[in-house]
Amino acid sequence: MPGPSAATRPAKVLVVGDSLSAEYGIARGSGWVALLAQRLQREQPGATVVNASVSGDTTSGGRTRLPALLEQTKPTHVIVELGSNDALRGLPLTMTRDNLAAMLRAVRRSGARPLLVGMRMPPNYGRSYTQEFEAMFVALAKAEDAALVPFLLAGVADAPDSRSLFQDDRIHPNAQAQAIIAGNVWPVLRKQLR
Repeated sequence: MPGPSAATRPAKVLVVGDSLSAEYGIARGSGWVALLAQRLQREQPGATVVNASVSGDTTSGGRTRLPALLEQTKPTHVIVELGSNDALRGLPLTMTRDNLAAMLRAVRRSGARPLLVGMRMPPNYGRSYTQEFEAMFVALAKAEDAALVPFLLAGVADAPDSRSLFQDDRIHPNAQAQAIIAGNVWPVLRKQLR
């Protein structure tokens, strides 16, 4: 007898991300993914979140890991939060775009709904690169029929007192910033869950 369809079974959200989602430098259970899971539980008892994020991961790493994760977790929704490490390593945007597109397609083929999380690079990367990088997420979400969080760190990286929301490395948001980040993702996920 076949199992319940994605529409009738409780939501299961898989998060495939990098250190921004993997609770780098903050207490376990205090990151935005954990806060999102708590919110989801309140709205939909029985729903679960699987955080498969790995600090330092690139889109290539995520693309390689995704098939096994989809097979093991059988999610209804997949949040893809990758690309920053590609940019920090100076990898070609075409490669990042191809990897993310392949991941979004794999998610849809599995029967789950994809949610792409956009990022921005600091202005010191040059205007052309930073604009192309940001636009890539918008274009991919549209082309691959994925929901989009335009900028994961909205209200954090662009806050007037942004330094107070980051760890000493000025790259990773601190514990105080996690609720803001969860608040950026939740409305988009919630809409998808309906």
